[in-house]
Amino acid sequence: MTEKSFMTVEEVAAELRVSKSKAYQIVRELNAEMQKQGYLTVAGRVNATFFIKIYGEFRLSL
Repeated sequence: MTEKSFMTVEEVAAELRVSKSKAYQIVRELNAEMQKQGYLTVAGRVNATFFIKIYGEFRLSL
């Protein structure tokens, strides 16, 4: 099976154990940061590699 390039809001909410509305906020913030760095983003989804880079330590501590 191939790794997914993007995570949906539902996946972010489940991974971080937050509400869907909080996950939308997180996705928007991560996408804004990626846009500052010159990357194209997809609304409602976040690059999985970037998400792990930012929240990797958090995920390991669950």
